[in-house]
Amino acid sequence: MARLNVNPTRMVLASLKKRLSVASRGHKLLKDKRDELMKTFLDLARENKVLREEVEIMISGVYQNFSIANAVMSSQAVEEALMYPKQGVIVNVDKKNVMSVDVPVFDFETTTNDVTDIYSYGFATTSGELDAAISELSRVFPVMLKLAAMEKEANLLADEIEKTRRRVNALEYVMIPQLQETIKYITMKLDENERGNQTRLMKVKDMMLNEAIEEKRAQDEAMYNEYKETHQ
Repeated sequence: MARLNVNPTRMVLASLKKRLSVASRGHKLLKDKRDELMKTFLDLARENKVLREEVEIMISGVYQNFSIANAVMSSQAVEEALMYPKQGVIVNVDKKNVMSVDVPVFDFETTTNDVTDIYSYGFATTSGELDAAISELSRVFPVMLKLAAMEKEANLLADEIEKTRRRVNALEYVMIPQLQETIKYITMKLDENERGNQTRLMKVKDMMLNEAIEEKRAQDEAMYNEYKETHQ
């Protein structure tokens, strides 16, 4: 792992250690977030599967009833019966926060107070299968809205999981090793400089000691010579 191109000083070393500490904490938090997102996503995927199967069964029943209605009624009669819908809906979109991800929440309200007022035709000229199809569509609509919100939530969570995974990998395999390598390099460089300084200090100390010894020896010799001259 290539180290950062920085000056090997104590100030830089302290700054890098702080960055490493922050990166390590961020890495742990992001890993926890990724794991929690994965757990939420898997639970959502299982719930989504069950709900989708339920919707498919209900839709299949609607198609079956429509097919029978088309068989016992003329196409023109079916089109006329469904030409002017009696009931309408207004879809409301809200959002909720799931692990820092804003996901949609769908709700609806009918345009009339009576939610069962869904038939726009008289029962005399239509078949019971058409009534059953309309009734089943009325029941499946809120379930489909819930499924749509759930699938959108799953897509958003999957995107967030991928983003979080990339950040975790960038910290784990690039940034943190790079900081550790640089800190190791600066520490070794500073230790090497300190050993060099200690060696130089020891040499200076030895030189000063030798000079002091030579100076003392010269003083002793001068005093000895002076003593000899005095007592001759």
